[in-house]
Parts: sequence; structure tokens; C-alpha cells
Amino acid sequence: MAHDHHAQAHPGEDPPDKQRVAFFSMLASAGLAFTKFFAAIATGSLGILSEAIHGIIDFGATIITLFAVRWADQPADDKHHFGHAKVESIAALVETALLFVTTGWIVVEAVKRLMGEGEHVIVTWWAVAIIALSVFIDFNRSRALMKVARQTGSQALEADALHFSTDMWSSLVVLLGLGAVWLKVPFADSIAALIVSVFIAHAGWDLGKRTLDTLLDTAPDGATDAIRAVAERVPGVLSISQLRIRPAGATLFVNLTADLARTMPVESVNRLRQAVARAVAEAYPGADVLVTPNPVALDSETAFDKIELIAQQRGMAIHHLTVQQIDGRLAVSFDLEVEGDTPLGQAHDQATALEMAVRAELGQDVEVETHIEPQPLRLIAGTSASPALTRKVEARLAALAKRQKALRDIHNVRVRQTEDGLFVHYHCRFPGRLPVRKVHHMVDEIENGLQESFPDLCRVIAHTEPVGGKKHDL
Repeated sequence: MAHDHHAQAHPGEDPPDKQRVAFFSMLASAGLAFTKFFAAIATGSLGILSEAIHGIIDFGATIITLFAVRWADQPADDKHHFGHAKVESIAALVETALLFVTTGWIVVEAVKRLMGEGEHVIVTWWAVAIIALSVFIDFNRSRALMKVARQTGSQALEADALHFSTDMWSSLVVLLGLGAVWLKVPFADSIAALIVSVFIAHAGWDLGKRTLDTLLDTAPDGATDAIRAVAERVPGVLSISQLRIRPAGATLFVNLTADLARTMPVESVNRLRQAVARAVAEAYPGADVLVTPNPVALDSETAFDKIELIAQQRGMAIHHLTVQQIDGRLAVSFDLEVEGDTPLGQAHDQATALEMAVRAELGQDVEVETHIEPQPLRLIAGTSASPALTRKVEARLAALAKRQKALRDIHNVRVRQTEDGLFVHYHCRFPGRLPVRKVHHMVDEIENGLQESFPDLCRVIAHTEPVGGKKHDL
């Protein structure tokens, strides 16, 4: 896919030396300009003189370019957050003005000569040789400058390359004009000078338009639609609600806002941001992409989605969320986990704030009830219980299991002793077609029976497996 965007140097290549190529261009401009100037004085040719004046202005332009690329290469700082690349655009704008000044002077002098105020033109072989040599030098310098300009996105070097290119074509016109003068064609030199002015004006117009586009932060042609399409193809992006693009040298700064479901987990949001930035950078190498997520409510959100989102946004852990429809009215209940040492008054305030947030989202007539319970400890130090205690727990588990006809066997029993009490872990097997609700009820009955037999029991963790399946590895 082609894009109106400057290409970058390939990874692993050394970046082109913009300052070095600008310096050699300055030397070339100086040599050509002053050589043409002496040739113009010797021959009296307006065409050569126009080329000489053009060359002298080009020399000044290359000096501007050299200082501009040095300044533009400086990294971003506290005052220039987007770097200094626009210095090159300002330099290019100055060079554009110089091109138009040159054009105006050439046109005025050509018109004067066409109206009879001209002077005799002497055509010499060495003058022709100077112009021919300048065509060769202009061609090579223009190619070298444009190559580096495209690799680095340098507008100043691009402007310099354009100067050398227009010099080459205008020098060819001057050569034709000198040939016509040698063939005794009246006013050929002045006509050649006017043609040169057209070349210069056209080049200045194109350069000035591109430079103003950059200074005015005009997005590259087609970039807005292309970037929007690329970003919206990333899974999870609903739409791009805001998109701002501004070029600065070789860098295309892209600032976009991606609409996404507000129920999306934080980890997924971060992955989506990275995916969008990668997609845009693949389409526009060198782009500096900033993605701002904009969570939006979906029409498909359920009451469960909304309540879980409210709790997540407040950093609260809830479970056993139940939503009922009772006589046309919603009834919501859930368990809220708080730190075990939290005073009841403080925990109740937290629960009340959460309940109010749920009502604000679902409606003030919604019935909301919260069951407050302590959060499970995240890290508990313990040791394996004594063999005697373990055998007692295993015996009691076996007795309780016999009461549950669907339970096939109990295995992998482990008993741990902690400062908070006993932890009992075991695995059991049930028919695979049995509903989870019934399985959970039977496991709860076993836990209740253990609690009666072992008052210091803190928690029972039962891992259920389907009969016939592979046993769970510890």
C-alpha cells in the first residue's frame, strides 16, 4: 500500500549524514554560482546571469539548509516536546521566498531586453562548457540530496534537491538559448531567461505549498482515512472517535481516541492500546502513536456486567452476584470482601457506597443487599498436620462421603495446620452429567459435617472431578 509519507532507513542501516550532504551541496552551490557569474559578465548573457543569480541564491539557501538540519537533528527537550524538525520547514519556506525573488528579477530583466533595452550577447565555448558542467553537477547533487531527503524525511534537504533540479533544467534552457543566439535568433537569450523563470516559479510554488502544509500540521493525503481504517480493524476497537495527525520531519505524530467496551478488563485495555499502536506503526513506519482509550457503555450490557464494572472501578472484590426479577423490580445481592480487621462501621460504609453506585446505574428502585465477609488471606504459613490428625480427618471424610450416593471416591487428602486453624484439601469424583449446582450442594454438606467434628477448621477446599476422567495432578 502506498502512502504519502516519507520512508525511513531500513533497520540495521546507518542513518544518512544529513549535515555532510548539506555541506557538500553548499560547496557545489558556491562553485557553480560564482563561475556562472563571471561567465555572465564576460558574455553579457541574461540567461547565464539569471542562472548565476539563481545559483548565488541557492548558495545562500544551502547555508540555511546546513544550519537548519543541524538544529533539526537536536533531540526533543523540555520546551520542544515534538523535537526541532519544523526548523527545516522554516528553512524551506525561506528558500521558497528566495526562489520567487529570483523569478521576479529575471522576468523584469528579460522584459527590459525584449523591449529594446538589451545588450549584445557573446557566445564563447568556455561559457557553454561552464553551463554544461553545471548541468552534470546539478544532476548528481540533486539525486544525492533527494535520496537522503527521502530516507530521513528532511524538508530542508528536499528543498535543496529541488533547487539543484531546477538549476539543471534551467541550465539546459540557457544552453538552448545560447545556441539560438549563435544561430542569430533575436531575443533568444531573453526568452530562455523567461523560460528559466517559469521553471523556478513552478518549483517554488510546489515547495512552498508542501512547506506550508507541514507548518500548518496538514495531514498527509489519505492518512486520516487510512489510519482510522487500520485502527478500527484491531479486535476490541468499536470506533475511533477522535484522530489528530501532524507531520514533523520524518515523524508522523498520531493521537487517536479508541472507543471500547467499558467492561473490558484493564489488562485487555493495555494490550489493545499496544495493538493499535503497532498496527498504525506498521502502516506508517516511524509514526509516534498515542492511543487514548474511551470506555463506552454498550446496549448489550447486562445488569451483571454493569455491577461487576462498578465494583471493579472502585477496587472492590465481590462474588456470588445474584440478580432477580421480582414483580417487575430488580433485586440484587452479592458478597463483598473486605479486610478481616476492618471495623464493621467502616465496612458498612463501603458496602453502602457500592449499593448507591449500583442504584445510580440501574435505577433508584432497585433492591440491593450486600453480605460482608472477610477477604481470604493471601499468604498463610503452615505445616502438614500430624499423621494421627490426618487419619482422623480422612476417616470423617469417608463417613460423610457415604451419605452422598453420587460421590464415588475421595482421594489426595491433605491436612495443614496454620495459626488460623486447619485447612483441609481433598479431591472427589462425581458423574460427569451431574449439574454443578447439585455437586456444590453435596460438597457443602461434607464441609458442614467436618466443621461439626473439627471446631478449629478454617477452610475446606474440595476439588471435584468427573468419573472416568484423568485424575487431577497435584
